[in-house]
Amino acid sequence: MNEWLIGAALAFVVIAATTAVLTRDPARQAVVLSALGLGLAVLFAVLQAPDVALSQLAVGTALTPLLILLSVRKVTRRPTGRTEPTPDDHGAGAGQERG
Repeated sequence: MNEWLIGAALAFVVIAATTAVLTRDPARQAVVLSALGLGLAVLFAVLQAPDVALSQLAVGTALTPLLILLSVRKVTRRPTGRTEPTPDDHGAGAGQERG
């Protein structure tokens, strides 16, 4: 029975890791990474490493995805201010002459 649990947990980890690599959206990557962390925590628990499983549960399942989501939120936040372009915005770029 223990071999079946190890095999199932390992298969889940492989699928979750592949999905995390193939996912393009950073927010979805964080969710998949959280599922991967949970799968690894289960795998470590099945392999009788409860201290590593608890560490993985805290860091890999909760903390790392949270930091990724907060970083993505900070990076994708639009600046406040004017929203419509002015005629100067459609002119020549930096280092180019207007003519």
